[in-house]
Amino acid sequence: MDLLTLFVWSFLASTILPLGSEPALVAIVHRRDAIALPVTIATAGNYLGACTTYALAMTASKAITSERALRRMERAASLIRKYGPPALLLSWVPLLGDAIVAAAGAARMPFLPFSLWTLAGKAARYAVLALIVNWSTT
Repeated sequence: MDLLTLFVWSFLASTILPLGSEPALVAIVHRRDAIALPVTIATAGNYLGACTTYALAMTASKAITSERALRRMERAASLIRKYGPPALLLSWVPLLGDAIVAAAGAARMPFLPFSLWTLAGKAARYAVLALIVNWSTT
């Protein structure tokens, strides 16, 4: 049950909800004395949450008609085009990461580069955190 909770918590933390998934991961890594499965579960949930934000932003960008909103969306999309998919390595950063993911959707970044860079950033964050927890408890 704790892995399902970790998945759901990680998913929700990757949306616009102000949640952090790190405490759940730390608790499970500490309790189970395991790294690979909790990191995989947290990464999957967080990645799927980011996919949801990406898809919503892509859909919303097609429906926006307000001139002001269109200018804002274009500014965000131009930043994503400027820095490219590697900017998604920062998709795990609170608040900033959600904006980067949404900008990638609004810019209609192809899904494969979005996925690869987002997964890399989120997996690296969780792996480093789990390793630190595991190291500090041994």
